[in-house]
Amino acid sequence: MNDMTEEEADALDEYFTKNLPKVSQTKGGITTRQGFRMVALDRVSEDYLLTMALATQKTPTEIIGDMVRERIAVSM
Repeated sequence: MNDMTEEEADALDEYFTKNLPKVSQTKGGITTRQGFRMVALDRVSEDYLLTMALATQKTPTEIIGDMVRERIAVSM
């Protein structure tokens, strides 16, 4: 993924300043506190988790849990 230019960043800043996103306190998702507990990840891991979360309709936490359980099963 390429970094944004200054012009693109300014345009997004202006857009979201004028058009605040609508959020619902009743729904959880992968970008809410209920859906994702913050951890330090490298960029590749972060992209992978978010892509898999969208593709599988699971939270990043569920995906990590599945991966850990698979590793445990293989090592036993």
